Amino acid sequence: MSLLSKKALVLLLAATASLGALNAQAAKAKPAEAPAQKVSMLDGKLTYNLPKGFVANPLPKGPDEANGTLYSNEATKTVVIAAEHTLPPDVNVKDNDGPFLDGTVNDFDAAQRKSLPDYNKLSEKSFTLKNGLGLRQVDNTATQGGGKTLNSTLVAASGKRIAVIQVISRPGDMAAHETLVKQIVSGK
Repeated sequence: MSLLSKKALVLLLAATASLGALNAQAAKAKPAEAPAQKVSMLDGKLTYNLPKGFVANPLPKGPDEANGTLYSNEATKTVVIAAEHTLPPDVNVKDNDGPFLDGTVNDFDAAQRKSLPDYNKLSEKSFTLKNGLGLRQVDNTATQGGGKTLNSTLVAASGKRIAVIQVISRPGDMAAHETLVKQIVSGK
C-alpha cells in the first residue's frame, strides 16, 4: 500500500470510527425540524443539499487539517458524515484521478473486511460529475454503532484534498437511503 493510499485510508477509517459517537451525537440533535442545508466540499467542486431534518455537529479537528461534520436526522435515524483531509505535500491529485480513487476505495474495502466481521459489500460504482470531478461509491451493510446499518461511502479528490461522505441508514429503509445518495451524487 502506498503512502498516499495509507493517508487516504486513515481519513476513511476515521470517518468510520466516528460511528461509535453516532448515538451520542444523535442524542444531542434538536428535535425541531432543521432547515435544508447546502454542503460544499473540495473548494466548491462537490456540492449538495441535505433535506430538512438534518442537524449539523462538527467533528473534532484532526491532524493535517482534517475536518468534517456529522449530520444526523433523528426522525429517519440517518447520518451523513462529510469529511475532508489534506493530502501529503508531494501529492497533487487530478479531479478525476482513477488510479488514486480506485486504490483508495480498494484499500478502504480491505480494511472494512478486516475490522467488521459481518461486512457485506453490495456494490461499487464510478461516476464523473458534470464538472469533471471523479467520484467512487461503495455500498455495504455491517453492524456498526450497536446495530445493523446500510452504508454508502463516497470518495472524491482534487488537488491537495480528499473528501469522504458516508451515508448511514437503517437497512429496512433502502429506498430513502438510495434517494439521499442520489441527491448527493447529483448535487441537488
